[in-house]
Amino acid sequence: MLNPSHDFELSTPPIYEEKTQAIARELLGETTKKRAPFAKLRDQFRWDEKLINWTMDNPSLRVQLFRLIDCLPSLTTKTEIACHLQEYLGDSAVELPESLKGLLNFTASNSLLGQIAAITISTAVETLARKYIAGATLKQVLKSIVQLRNQSMVATVDVLGEAVITELEAQSYLHQYLELMTQLTEASQGWPVVPQIDTADGEDLAKVQVTLKLTAFYSQFDPLDIEGSQAKVRDRIRTLLYRAQEVGAAVHFDMEQYRYKDSTLAILKQLLMEKEFRNRSDIGITLQTYLRDSYHDLKDLIEWAKQRSHPITVRLVKGAYWDQETIIAGQNYWPTPVYNHKSSTDANFERMTELLLENHEHLYAAIGSHNVRSQAHAIAITQTLNIPQRHVEFQVLYGMADNLAVSLAKQGHRVRVYCPYGALVPGMAYLIRRLLENTANNSFLRQNLTQTPIEELLAVPQWGEGDQDGSDVEPMPIPSSDMTITQINPAANTNYAITPFRLDAIDAMDTVRQQLGQQYWPLIDGEQIQTETKIPSVNPSNPAEIVGTVGQINIVQADDAISAAKIAFRTWKQTPVSERVAILRRAADLLEARRHELNAWMVFEAGKPLQQADVEVSEAIDFCRYYALEMMRLDPEMVYDVVGESNRYFYRPKGIVLVISPWNFPLAIPTGMTVAALVTGNCALFKPAAVTSVIAAKLSDIFVDAGVPKGVFQCIPGSGSTVGAYLVRHPDVQMIVFTGSKAVGCQIYADAAILQPGQKHLKRVVAEMGGKNAIIVDESADLDQAVQGIVYSAFGYSGQKCSACSRVVVLASVHDAFVARLIEATKSLNVGNAADSGTTVGPVIDAAAQNRIRDTIDKGQTEATLALELPSPEPGYFVGPVIFTDVVPQSTIAQEEIFGPVLLVIKAQDFDQAVAIANNTNYALTGGLYSRTPSHIDRAKADFEVGNLYINRSITGAIVARQPFGGYKFSGVGSKAGGPDYLLQFLDPYTVTENLQRQGFSPIDIDRCK
Repeated sequence: MLNPSHDFELSTPPIYEEKTQAIARELLGETTKKRAPFAKLRDQFRWDEKLINWTMDNPSLRVQLFRLIDCLPSLTTKTEIACHLQEYLGDSAVELPESLKGLLNFTASNSLLGQIAAITISTAVETLARKYIAGATLKQVLKSIVQLRNQSMVATVDVLGEAVITELEAQSYLHQYLELMTQLTEASQGWPVVPQIDTADGEDLAKVQVTLKLTAFYSQFDPLDIEGSQAKVRDRIRTLLYRAQEVGAAVHFDMEQYRYKDSTLAILKQLLMEKEFRNRSDIGITLQTYLRDSYHDLKDLIEWAKQRSHPITVRLVKGAYWDQETIIAGQNYWPTPVYNHKSSTDANFERMTELLLENHEHLYAAIGSHNVRSQAHAIAITQTLNIPQRHVEFQVLYGMADNLAVSLAKQGHRVRVYCPYGALVPGMAYLIRRLLENTANNSFLRQNLTQTPIEELLAVPQWGEGDQDGSDVEPMPIPSSDMTITQINPAANTNYAITPFRLDAIDAMDTVRQQLGQQYWPLIDGEQIQTETKIPSVNPSNPAEIVGTVGQINIVQADDAISAAKIAFRTWKQTPVSERVAILRRAADLLEARRHELNAWMVFEAGKPLQQADVEVSEAIDFCRYYALEMMRLDPEMVYDVVGESNRYFYRPKGIVLVISPWNFPLAIPTGMTVAALVTGNCALFKPAAVTSVIAAKLSDIFVDAGVPKGVFQCIPGSGSTVGAYLVRHPDVQMIVFTGSKAVGCQIYADAAILQPGQKHLKRVVAEMGGKNAIIVDESADLDQAVQGIVYSAFGYSGQKCSACSRVVVLASVHDAFVARLIEATKSLNVGNAADSGTTVGPVIDAAAQNRIRDTIDKGQTEATLALELPSPEPGYFVGPVIFTDVVPQSTIAQEEIFGPVLLVIKAQDFDQAVAIANNTNYALTGGLYSRTPSHIDRAKADFEVGNLYINRSITGAIVARQPFGGYKFSGVGSKAGGPDYLLQFLDPYTVTENLQRQGFSPIDIDRCK
């Protein structure tokens, strides 16, 4: 588990500091030599240089330029480029340099001036990319390597675009690396030996080294599925290491996002202990010093290396994903894995450098930094300890700190340059990271260019506030722009990259597995009531396995529950809000405490893969905490007094609320509906879906344990067509809260509208009834992002979410490329038992759902082209993901809700048509857009007819108080769940006016006389 406060030791002992200062000043003098006058003159006319300079001086322009650069590879025509140039930079809020204003001085994107502007900006960006990318082709990268060798520097080559999303791409990367090593080593036969880089301490070193990331070799790499990921990756890495040994190439494994760190280290430690690889010393691994636990990781690697008896190389870098790691942690409410201050990263880099070099006999060191002090510090230690040349080298990135690299090489050090290789499109993310590094205010390169005093540049890095003692680790809530909005500390989803959490989840699965098959009875007036009718609840992954047997109430018992609720309501409605709120908060705590157990029950009974289950527990917790705070906000009476008259505005509960919950979110949705009823002072009759009634029983236990009085909450599983219908029409039920199908919801709405004998009120119905949700993909979309988001939105929990993506509307210009990747990404999904950690698509809920979906697929083949249908495992209620193409927007499958893993691809000729197609259904629940065109984003915000619109992300997984959830048309009626007006539906407002005058005076008059 993340523990940032361990292992803190003083940095830079005096024994190293004096040498560090002297070496750094010498290097700095070499790297800051004045450029020739002709070079300065040339740069005045280079747009790529201008772009860098502008971004350093103007933060708002920096953001817009980087966004433009990010989407440029997706734009295929000069007209598109010119249009986006104006959209990104034409904003009056962005202050532009005069020369850039001149570039934008065109009225039409397809005009001659527009075409010139497009050529200018695209050429500048391409030139900029070439600065940091060693070559788009093998010929180009070989030329770059030879040029480096001529300067006594060696290369490591990394293939760009390693974020694979399909197994086809993973296999392709493996073959690409196998071929790359072969071609590089063949070319190296003609390279003359350069002793400074090709030999050390009498040992010949590999002339060729490649760098790669483990996740590039398995598209479904997942820390939760550590064993499955290890098995897939190990086999492919073994193949790569065998080839490397055959041709004589060295291999270095890079590090990427934090969630993969522990898995990467575990896989490599295990692999490199195998007999075939244990004596290899031409293999390396990277550690990122901006991670709070990286120092501990290095200590652990040293102990491992001592057991291995043969050193590998550890490359120290500061890390390239700081913004991303911070954002991901913030969005998930996880502890921040990176240091909050750049100075802390530098300080950690130095103490890790000392630790690594002081253990050079066990681990070789590669010091990767563009900070002159960081490199000088490493050299000072190397000289002080007289470390052999083979045991240490110095590394920089291609195109960055070139002068530093040359200076280090001239001093006789072995310098390795990290050389990215590949096309511009997959390299754009890499380019953006380099630009961020170059232009950041705290970048050493930036500070050096802006002539920061040398004493500041070379000062000993200090730990930032909170970084050393760990006080800044906990997630910081993102403040709302409107502080009147109720805010909570949301529950954090489980981070399964943290080993103890993953082990807790496994233990809970084993524990719950031992509890399957038990009996569960309804809860009426605080007692477990036995019933004549019982039904089994089965595991949809394995229907032969009974999860539990659940008693079903009859009409008489339904009347008993109504009677108990009527009696309990008299007291409950008078219970102070503070007491009701305390119960909700206890329920939230119990949900958190039983998280892993509840997850396991959902895996077994709902067929929900573990990560899908876990976010549901978080949502249930958030409902409790949010509605508790919301009721406190609504509780105080509102005062509208005037002289001589008191005017007060109150809320009071409605009475008995019937909660009819769905099976697809068997914990979160019933929790939200029930606690909303309870905290507002109503009594709740909870009628769960039959197929997930065991989970309902577990939730009932939590409400009872939290202190909900008897009769106030009752769990009454029973037949929907008999007991459910009876309760909907019952004259003593004031309100029905329903989530489910449109057909049932409309019937409830109609039945509730019929006045029953003895009924003295009109029933309120809140109903959420599904969707036919669409995502639009336009020509500027990041297709990697779009494919991943759509696959998750369509096939997560087998498409059994009312928010799931059913239709994807793709512009014609990118349709074919998108469909090809969509199909391959879907093929790569693991379909299987929800209890298997590697499963991404589990079963559908029952045999009826399975048959209905299969019938829909059969009908769909008469209306569209079946582009993909994955196999359905047996036994179990499985339906493999299905993709239809050539879909007509008006067809039956494009209009009717399917509620299964079936995705329809519809082609649109332009964005207007895409919006029209997306809106052309009877539903309006969720929708999405993948686009990097500002005008398209604005248009979607204005005209996309949905309750929840998601831009450049998946369309499922709404978070309480962050994305209040609900739609309109036939998607439902009522206010959004998890939003600021949801509780008002459970309350009746009333006003009390009192005339305070007595014989011509009022209390206010008396107060004035005092």
